[in-house]
Amino acid sequence: MLQYNEVRPGVAVIVEGEPYVCTWNNVMQKQQRRPVNQTKLRHIIRGNVIEYSFQQSDKLEEAEIETKPAVFVFHDERKGEWVFHDLKDKSKRFSLTDDVVGEAGRFLKPNTQVETKSFEGDMFAAMLPIKVDLKVTEAPPSIRGNTAQGGSKVVTLETGAEINAPLFIEAGDVIRINTTTGEYVERA
Repeated sequence: MLQYNEVRPGVAVIVEGEPYVCTWNNVMQKQQRRPVNQTKLRHIIRGNVIEYSFQQSDKLEEAEIETKPAVFVFHDERKGEWVFHDLKDKSKRFSLTDDVVGEAGRFLKPNTQVETKSFEGDMFAAMLPIKVDLKVTEAPPSIRGNTAQGGSKVVTLETGAEINAPLFIEAGDVIRINTTTGEYVERA
């Protein structure tokens, strides 16, 4: 059981029989009133966000989230499926939809290890490594000009994703990408 003030960003709780994960919280106390934990909660499976205030007397049940490593196999664009297999047994394959994998899927290449998260058997997320190394397949030529702010150009990666990178990046270079922000980090 959790106390009202233990609900912080990243903590998963059961609210009215539904699983939520906290994205924001603020413990507030007015002069002669009891403290209240104001939170924003995102539904683990559906993804909708609600605002909820926990009172000091509330006892909360923590949601049991199971994490399991898996390996990405391929993406079927026609069906909108991302196919993975179990880390230890390649014959145990499963697929996730585009909305479960999300925007970070554009940085997935075959044989990348991910962490899958599930609640009561329902998979709701595939967490990529924070940084991945990808090869640049297309890069326009660098153009001289105003580089006082650093200068950047749009390059295409081996997965087909397009990102902004510094002018010195050329086709064939391997660069490191932050998968949460989708930004260039450094040359690998």
